[in-house]
Amino acid sequence: MALVDNPASEALDGTARVIPMRGSAAVRGWEHLRTWPTSLRVGVALFLTIAVLLVLTPWIAPYDPAAQDLENRLAAGSPAHLLGTDHLGRDVLSRLLWGGRYSVSIAAVTLVLCSVFGTVLGLLCARIGGAFDELVMRLTDVALAFPEMVIAMFLVAILGPSYGTLILALVLTGWTPFARLARGLALEINSRDFVEAAEALGMSRRFIVFRHLLPNALSPLLAHAALRFGHKLIAVGALSYLGLGVQPPDSDWGSMLADGQPYMTRLAGLVVYPGLAIFITALAVTLIGQGINTRRNRQG
Repeated sequence: MALVDNPASEALDGTARVIPMRGSAAVRGWEHLRTWPTSLRVGVALFLTIAVLLVLTPWIAPYDPAAQDLENRLAAGSPAHLLGTDHLGRDVLSRLLWGGRYSVSIAAVTLVLCSVFGTVLGLLCARIGGAFDELVMRLTDVALAFPEMVIAMFLVAILGPSYGTLILALVLTGWTPFARLARGLALEINSRDFVEAAEALGMSRRFIVFRHLLPNALSPLLAHAALRFGHKLIAVGALSYLGLGVQPPDSDWGSMLADGQPYMTRLAGLVVYPGLAIFITALAVTLIGQGINTRRNRQG
């Protein structure tokens, strides 16, 4: 006897039998998406759009970003060059897309390294305590006493500008907020009953960290990481603007700002477009962080 696609059909023994309707998973996914705060939905949509454009850059960029056409330098937008050309005749749209790949990827890699290193160190401080905790916290105090950008500029100037140096400088100056947040969250979670029960049962420190501390601290850490992404993106752009970041012939949004500044009165788009790109990308990820915070507060 064939069963029809109905929420309820009669089983062989005459009792009611429930059969899931087709598409129920999609319906549940849509209903779950509707529970997200507006800021989270807008931020995710914006960031996914930017990410797709940057991933598809090798196929959608109309020109080689380093190709020069001096006869068409500082040209306004046209069908051939939608956003115009810069002072060397390079297509602005192509440079914007390729530059975004460098800016966003460097900021993302830096943020991941900062968050992982800082979180692990903060959790260890909370679990081990004692002299280790005191030493790490005093190091964070020293690091926070100096402006992050000044230290990053100093390191890059000494070691020489390169991708590796840029990432290293931003990681060395950016792990401290994550360590402090992770330590504070871990100390708060350690005081809860389920952690004390796990310790009473003889569970190892590693088990408690990965089974209890990390899952409960993950949401605020993700929200903080999203809020810090814009800071990292601006730091990458600032260092490149000063000539300490991405080096020619490569470029990112910060170096595009530096190149276009002398010509902004003639062709304002040379500064407006990369500035808008930095602003919109930072805004998208910041909205994600705010949305995660709002959703966590609603559930808490």
